[in-house]
Amino acid sequence: MKSVTTVSSGLLLSLLAAAAAPALAQSDFPNRPVRLIVPFATGSATDSSARIFGAQLAKQFGQQIIYDNRAGAGGSIGMQALVKSAPDGYTISYAGAGPLAISRSIMTNLPYDVEKDVQPISQAISSPLILAVSPTLPVKNVKELIALAKARPGQLANGSAGTGTVGHLAGEYFKTLSKTDILHVPYKGGAQAATDAMSGFVQILFDPTSSAAPHVRSGRLRGLAVTGPKRISAFPALPTVAESGVPGYDVTTWGGIIGPAGIPKALVDKLSSEVQKAAKSKLVVDRYTPLGSDPVGTTAEEFTAFIRKEYLKWADVIKRAVPKK
Repeated sequence: MKSVTTVSSGLLLSLLAAAAAPALAQSDFPNRPVRLIVPFATGSATDSSARIFGAQLAKQFGQQIIYDNRAGAGGSIGMQALVKSAPDGYTISYAGAGPLAISRSIMTNLPYDVEKDVQPISQAISSPLILAVSPTLPVKNVKELIALAKARPGQLANGSAGTGTVGHLAGEYFKTLSKTDILHVPYKGGAQAATDAMSGFVQILFDPTSSAAPHVRSGRLRGLAVTGPKRISAFPALPTVAESGVPGYDVTTWGGIIGPAGIPKALVDKLSSEVQKAAKSKLVVDRYTPLGSDPVGTTAEEFTAFIRKEYLKWADVIKRAVPKK
């Protein structure tokens, strides 16, 4: 019969091995392909950003990144797939302001809770929008646009990719701070809104730099300002909206890497470190800089705080401008 000492030693070794297993699993992470859920369609702006970062992460991991596009319901379908995944780091997602900060103030029955079900890992990019107007509109700067909007209340229209999108909310925020009355015209996508702005059917557009840049450079749209906190190298002559007479105005579109809640802290930190490294890589910097976007790279704690701040800002705007669905 085994002695009590022998049994106790065996039990102790088993417990130590069990405790060490997660650490060992994290130390060689990843040792197989990583699934990256994209909660929007292939070819969308979110998908393009996800694939830029995914390509760099694949290099750093030495493992394949498998892209899993789950479009629909404003990102909710993809987010549902993420939060139901195992919290082992092998399923992550690239998501932005819509699913993480805006939808919860618009949709009554959102099938996930950002605060409880999602583990922020690292913000990846930040990009301002361009405030552009139709070339048919007789304004050359933001002050002239505000003056015209006040002279014609409710007659100028802001076209957006849809109700609740960043382009729509950027316009509502502008209206609030500039004390103007501008009509919102929602479309089923940003391309149609841009086309109608070029023709003058709508007069104003708040559009991400990545999609607005070609039209502004060609003169099909007239760029008045960028919506972020600073000027950008892609359009150095464009002032910010804030310095153009709307103090405090600051709107960016952004994206980052997230995972399901429950990922061990050590693994969250490892993933965050990899995203921060990717944000500084030549591949990522070279792809984003011409678009006027800034690769960021933050800690998980910083990204969590940023998401919360964005949620509170947009919740206030949405409360006044968007009915809940």
